Amino acid sequence: MKTVRIYYAGIPVKNTKREKRDMLTLFHQGVGSDGSSKEIETANWEPSDLAVLQGWVHVNSGRTPHLMFRRQVIDNQKRIGKHTLAIDSNLFLYRDPSNARKYFRYSLDDVFPTTGNYFTDHVDPSRWQQIKRDIGFDLQPWRESGNHILICLQRNGGWSMAGVDVMEWCNHTIKKIKKYSDRKIVVRAHPGDRRAKEYLKLNWPNVEISNKQTILDDFKNCWAVVTYNSSPGVAAAIEGIPVFVTDPNPMISQAYDVCNTKLKNIENPKMPERQSWIEKISMSHYSFDDLRKGVAWDVVRNYI
Repeated sequence: MKTVRIYYAGIPVKNTKREKRDMLTLFHQGVGSDGSSKEIETANWEPSDLAVLQGWVHVNSGRTPHLMFRRQVIDNQKRIGKHTLAIDSNLFLYRDPSNARKYFRYSLDDVFPTTGNYFTDHVDPSRWQQIKRDIGFDLQPWRESGNHILICLQRNGGWSMAGVDVMEWCNHTIKKIKKYSDRKIVVRAHPGDRRAKEYLKLNWPNVEISNKQTILDDFKNCWAVVTYNSSPGVAAAIEGIPVFVTDPNPMISQAYDVCNTKLKNIENPKMPERQSWIEKISMSHYSFDDLRKGVAWDVVRNYI
């Protein structure tokens, strides 16, 4: 029997969202009698086959109590050769901002596709079928027309930029795009970066800063989307907009399987098959109902 430990101390103390506790509680319920599952309220790590955390921690993460506790759990699990399950935001939020169905993304031992496990050894196509029914969307045909190129920024100083300054990247990317395309360029700030209005200043001809509320508004009449490695690449690929990822290690992007990596091809992007890709992406996404019924546990337990 596998031992599972559910840790609440990894949630920020000031957190006001009940769903962060609920996702842990429901995962515990889904394990049921199949595994020896225990909910732990205190900041004390216990050895187990699987530790379950809301969120993750990175090399440059801060030293607040909840982040230090996450690091303690992850490091100790690695030390004894056991696993940690991370629960993160889902990649389909752009279509369901309120997350009415309470889908979240689950990965084993890391949150990057290159170092974490996203449960894709055995892909079940019915997962994607369920998700698209629940959220009410589908893969759109590849788009072969459009007026502008959309650059989606990540948080300045965010861990996924690996130390790259977001405005240096933005200006470098604009300069490179202009070598190969005369299309208008629209730059969209990360919606969660409150300081973007302070630092997002541009002085380029035929380049503007988006004032649209949703990314779907910016997708209208969009020819291509350019990111460093962030989730708008997934949204664009689902909506049929060619994606360009510029991270030197593009495999970090969840859109890697269907993305372009050379901006010199911005006017002639590749548009690969996406069905197998979206079915793989879906294997890491589970709703609260899936947790309660043990659907997520049925997948995760095969990897521990």
